[in-house]
Amino acid sequence: MINRYLATEVNQTPASFWRSLLFFSVYRLSLALFFLGVVVIFDDAVSLGAQNARLFRDVASIYLLLSVVFLVMQIRHVRHFDMQLTLHVVTDILVLTLMMFASGGQKSGIATLLLVVVSGAGLVGQGRMVLFYAALASVAVLLEEGWWALVMDSEPADFFSAGITCLAFFAAAIAARLLAKRVVTNELLALERGQQLDAQLRVSEQIIRDMEGGVLVINSEGQVHMSNPQARILLDMSLQDNSQPLSGLLAERFWVWQEHQIELTETLFFRETNRQLRVRYLPPSSTLGDSLLYLEDMAQVNFQSQQIKLAALGRLTTNLAHEIRNPLAAISHAAELLAEDDTDFVRQRLACIVHDNTLRLNRLVTEVLEVGRRDRISPELIDWTRFIHGFMEEIFLHDASAASRIRVMEADGLKVWFDRGHLHRVLWNLLVNALRYASDAEGAIRVHAKIIRASSMELHISDDGSGIEEHLRAQVLEPFFTTHGAGTGLGLYIARELCEANKARLELLSNAPGAHFRITLEGELCL
Repeated sequence: MINRYLATEVNQTPASFWRSLLFFSVYRLSLALFFLGVVVIFDDAVSLGAQNARLFRDVASIYLLLSVVFLVMQIRHVRHFDMQLTLHVVTDILVLTLMMFASGGQKSGIATLLLVVVSGAGLVGQGRMVLFYAALASVAVLLEEGWWALVMDSEPADFFSAGITCLAFFAAAIAARLLAKRVVTNELLALERGQQLDAQLRVSEQIIRDMEGGVLVINSEGQVHMSNPQARILLDMSLQDNSQPLSGLLAERFWVWQEHQIELTETLFFRETNRQLRVRYLPPSSTLGDSLLYLEDMAQVNFQSQQIKLAALGRLTTNLAHEIRNPLAAISHAAELLAEDDTDFVRQRLACIVHDNTLRLNRLVTEVLEVGRRDRISPELIDWTRFIHGFMEEIFLHDASAASRIRVMEADGLKVWFDRGHLHRVLWNLLVNALRYASDAEGAIRVHAKIIRASSMELHISDDGSGIEEHLRAQVLEPFFTTHGAGTGLGLYIARELCEANKARLELLSNAPGAHFRITLEGELCL
C-alpha cells in the first residue's frame, strides 16, 4: 500500500521538477562550501563574519552539513516534492539571514543571495508557493534590520534599503511565477507534441511494415539505412541489413541514379531471387540526404491486373448469360413444338437433338450465373448434423442408390458459419461427381466431418472409384475442364469459388483409392 502511494506521488510530480531541485541543491552545496572555505582560508581578510566571525563559521558549517543531507535525501527519497522544496528554502532564508547578521547586515551583500533563493525557488517549484517564500524572506530581512535598530546603531536609510530589498523579493517572485507558468505551458505543449509525434511515428512504422511493396532508405554512401520486411523478402536480405551496403544489380543502378539525381522508375530482373521487380528511385532531399527506393513485385502486379480483368470478364460473362438465356428458351420451346407436330422421324430426331443441346446450354448458362453470384453470401450458423440429414434426403430423391452407397460419419455438436445455399451447392457438386464415378458397393462414398483444432474443421469426401490421373490433377478445379461427355466443366470450379467466398478452402488430395476432396474451415468459421 505504501509503495503504491509513493509511486502515485512520484508519478504526479514531473521528472523535470526533481531535476531542477537537484540543480538547486548542488548550487546550495557549492555556496556553503564557498562560504566555509572563504572563512577558513582568508579569516579576517574579508568582510564575511565581520560582526561575529564565530557565528558565521558555525552557521556556514551547519549549512554545509544540511546541504549534504538535503542532497542525499532528495536522491534516495524521491517523494514529497513541495515539502522538500519548502524545507530547503526555509533553511536557505534562515541561514543566509544569520550570515547577513554576522557580517554586519545588508551592507555585506548577502541579501542579494536571498533574492537568488526566492527566484530559484519560484523557477524550481514552477511558481508554486513563491509569494510565500518572498514574504518569508522579507520578514527575515525586516527582523534582522529591526534587531540592528534595537541592539546596535541603525540609520533610517537602512530601513529604506531593507524595504527596497523586500520589494525586490516580491518582484522577483512574481516574475519567476510568470516565467515558470510559461515554462510549464511550453513543457506540456512540447510533451503533447512529442506524444503525438511518437504516435504518428508508430503509425508510420506500422504502415511501412505492413506495405505490400518494399521500401529502402539508402544514404549517400550506398548503405541501407532502413528497410521494411517486404523489401527484405523481395531482395532476400538478412534481418540485420540496416548497416549493410547494396550489392549486385541494385547497387549498380543506384550509382547511376545518383549521378542523374532525378526520379526514375525501372523494371529489373534479379537472378539471385529469380524475381522481376519494379524499382522507383526518389533522389535525396536537400535536408536529409537519404534516397528512397520503392520495390514492387511484378508477379504480384500482374496477378492483381489479372484479377481485375477476370472480375470484369466475369461481369461481362454474367450479362451475356442473361442475354443468351431468353433466346435459348425460345429455341428450346420451338424445338419441342416441331417434334410434336412433325411426323417425319428425321425431323423429329433433329428437333430432339436441338432440344437436348439447348438444355445443355441452359445448364451451362445457369452454372455461369452461379459463378457470378459467388460474392452474394449470407453466412449463418449451421448445425452440421441437421443440415446433412436434410441434404441426404434430397440426394436420395435424385439417386435412389445413394442411400446405400453414401456413408456419412456424423460429428455431434459441430456448427459451421457458411451460406446455407452455397454449402448445399458445394456438397451437391461433389457428391454427384462421386456417385458418377464410384462403384455400387455399400459405403463406396464417405462423408466425414471432423474438428482438427479448437477453431479448425475439415470435411472429407472420398470414393472408391478409379481416382484422378496424375497429369489431370492440376486441371480438375479449373473452369470448363471435364472428363464427362455431358458435363459443363464448371461443377468443381463453382464449388471451389463458393468455398473461397465463404473463407473456406477446397483441395484435391491423393487418391484414396478414388477421388478425395477436403474442405477446410479455420478461424471463427466453426464451433
